Amino acid sequence: MGRGKIEIKKIENLNSRQVTFSKRRSGLLKKAKELSVLCDAEVAVIIFSSTGKLYEFSNTSMEHTLSRYSRGLEMDYPQHSSDDLAVEAQDDVNALKNELAKLRVAYLRMLGKDLEDLSLKELQILEDQMSEGILAVKDKKEEVLLEQLKKSKIQEQKALLENEALRKQLDEIRRTCKSPFLEFNPLEKKFLLSGSKAVSTSASEENEHSDTSLHLGLSTEVHRKRKSQKIDHTCNDSGSQVASE
Repeated sequence: MGRGKIEIKKIENLNSRQVTFSKRRSGLLKKAKELSVLCDAEVAVIIFSSTGKLYEFSNTSMEHTLSRYSRGLEMDYPQHSSDDLAVEAQDDVNALKNELAKLRVAYLRMLGKDLEDLSLKELQILEDQMSEGILAVKDKKEEVLLEQLKKSKIQEQKALLENEALRKQLDEIRRTCKSPFLEFNPLEKKFLLSGSKAVSTSASEENEHSDTSLHLGLSTEVHRKRKSQKIDHTCNDSGSQVASE
């Protein structure tokens, strides 16, 4: 009795898949070896498992087989000749030059130049394009102006707040300097409390001035009396001397 036909699809069971891989890998390598011996062919087989493990077979050497494979590809798919490459490069250059010329003409026409070869329809299309461009530029300009105006208003509000704070500080300083309980004494170079102490200070200064004046007046009067007594005594002595003679 023959074996039933197996459906070729991925085996979901991991253990069954691993067993099947091991059996069929061995069979494949055996068939490759038999083929190389029976047919005198150069055979190389490279196998990577699902876990990344490498299995290989070559009846000569893997490097020789791979280099021969690369040479075979070059023979089957020859590269373009240098003349063909030069032609393709020249075609690319010509295409780029044509594109550049078109862009230059379009730029001049947007500036209002080189309009002689345009028909009425082309001129209308160009006018519509320029109108759309002008509208877009105006919209962008208005957007920029509004943004600048918004920033200016914010800066103005900040400046007003700073000015208000400075004004309050200045008023506070003025109120402190103009306080009725503080007076600046230019002689002592400092602030003094006004009121009873200030009055007593001025009164003591006046008493000192009056005492000084009184002392000076009394001293002058005593000096005058002493001087007059001295003069009288001198006159009396001279008169007595004359009488005795």
